[in-house]
Amino acid sequence: MTGTGNRTGICTGRVAVVTGAGRGLGRAHALALAVEGAAVVVNDLGVAPDGAGASAGPAQQVADEIRAIGGRAVAHTGDITTTDGAASLITTALDAFGRLDALVNNAGFLRDRMLVNLDEDDWDAVIRVHLKGHFLPLRHAAAHWRAEAKAGRTPDARIINTGSGAGLLGSVGQGNYSAAKAGIIGLTLVAAAELAPYGVQINALAPAARTRMTERTFAATMAAPAAGEFDAMAPENVSPLVVWLASADSAGVTGRVFEAEAGRITVMEGWRPGPTADKGTRWTPTEAGETTRKLLAAAEAPQPVYGAR
Repeated sequence: MTGTGNRTGICTGRVAVVTGAGRGLGRAHALALAVEGAAVVVNDLGVAPDGAGASAGPAQQVADEIRAIGGRAVAHTGDITTTDGAASLITTALDAFGRLDALVNNAGFLRDRMLVNLDEDDWDAVIRVHLKGHFLPLRHAAAHWRAEAKAGRTPDARIINTGSGAGLLGSVGQGNYSAAKAGIIGLTLVAAAELAPYGVQINALAPAARTRMTERTFAATMAAPAAGEFDAMAPENVSPLVVWLASADSAGVTGRVFEAEAGRITVMEGWRPGPTADKGTRWTPTEAGETTRKLLAAAEAPQPVYGAR
């Protein structure tokens, strides 16, 4: 493959599907996977940042970019928040390349509002594209891999889900998005446990990068650097971890959540028991309150919600 830079070939022979791959992080992931040897199904509905409209152009353009550097890619423009669209996504990989090894769930958009101004339609739309848009491709890929395992062809499969710091800590003005991303983390943990017997590893990533969704919401943080400086918010900084998680080299890593930003990778540690008190019988409300205040005083302070003043 030409024009590939420091290629290692870590995904040679593997087939990956990337949703929301027409722009931003998804595009960076698709190109990075292709550079490292994977054949890629480039999914994108081609919608505006708020989910309006549709166009086949972005997915096809990225597929063309991959082929132009000597890689293998096909475009898929189906709606992965529908059963038919998600099923056709998996079928496209199998028809085009004969197998499926990795699914990168990345599609999403924003409809930010403070909660008192958040319409039901804006809630439903964001939950649908992020949470349901993760579940349905995962569900259809998992069904394929389970069938393979039952046929004696246990796969070495990977799913990388896209969470967010908003789902881990909350984000002011993004109640719908934060709830959807928190749901994706829960889905990741359950799926990692349920699908392990079929040779499937599942992890989640909370990336920070400049995309259509972030460059306006967090304009100051996402600003491009001066010429010649390291672009800490470039989407391409996140993709190496995605490529590694999609590869066979990540064997044994599952049910984990990572943050990735600039040159930093962090293993996120989730809910676990903190200070505890056990009376051995029922508390009175006053006792419960007094005890809870003592426990809170001994507990670590929570991290601030994104955007809190």
